[in-house]
Amino acid sequence: MTESEQQDLAVRFEQSRRRLWAVAFRMLGASGEADEAVQEAWLRLARSDSEEIEDLPSWLTTVVARICLDMLRARKARREEPLGPHVPDPIVSPIEGGDPEHEALVADSVGLAMLGVLETLSPEERVAFVLHDMFSVPFEQVGDLLDRSPVAARKAASRARKRVEAEPTAPDVDLERQREIVEAFFEASREGDFEALVAVLHPDVVLRSDGGAVRPSANHVIRGAVEVASRAQTFAHLGPFVRQVLVNGAPGVLVAPQGKPFSILAFTVAGGKIVAIDALADPERLARLELRV
Repeated sequence: MTESEQQDLAVRFEQSRRRLWAVAFRMLGASGEADEAVQEAWLRLARSDSEEIEDLPSWLTTVVARICLDMLRARKARREEPLGPHVPDPIVSPIEGGDPEHEALVADSVGLAMLGVLETLSPEERVAFVLHDMFSVPFEQVGDLLDRSPVAARKAASRARKRVEAEPTAPDVDLERQREIVEAFFEASREGDFEALVAVLHPDVVLRSDGGAVRPSANHVIRGAVEVASRAQTFAHLGPFVRQVLVNGAPGVLVAPQGKPFSILAFTVAGGKIVAIDALADPERLARLELRV
């Protein structure tokens, strides 16, 4: 391949990079791993005979999906019994004034509540659902990737879809209104207004908290407006250290006493109520995020 052909191939690859990253992020739930999958796809393309590739975007999507499938299977094989709920790595950005590259990542991400549900799927279910339901890849192509028939691929996506639809993961469209509801939640918490707290929560709201091995006391799943409101009141003293941020493009907060990240909370607001709160309180993972306070 000549230098000119290599440059042309690199340009064509870059035209697909954002879509490839979006596919990988939904499959893996971690921006760093998504970067690795996309980079590996480029290396495989550079080693291939590109002249024989009829549809480059489709070819690249298949390659990235196969890489992600292998990563998901490897992850499942080495994973031990979790200490508690696992909250995926968040993409945290300021309310305004973020850099364009970071904002592009946020635009291609999905909410933590959705990622949390995807984490419960088998690798095959997750790949089938993401490719077909999110990126309209035909089941024939999905089946080839999974070494299964199109019918089996359809069934895998259907099982995943039922799991996703059973949890409220799709937020309201109005981001400003979502932020107002989250702010009302923290105002009620600061003032100790239990009824106001319950009022902004959906009756079946779920709070998932991941403290990891370092902070096991923070590992829990709490369901129900009254139960979640009671938990929120116990942390009212952290109110002065709450900074509003966007977490995967949705309203969230960074709790940072004395300028040190203590936890990240992501809120899913649907139907004007908070339906899910995902909290990452694992000190080791928070440190790896290199959050700017």
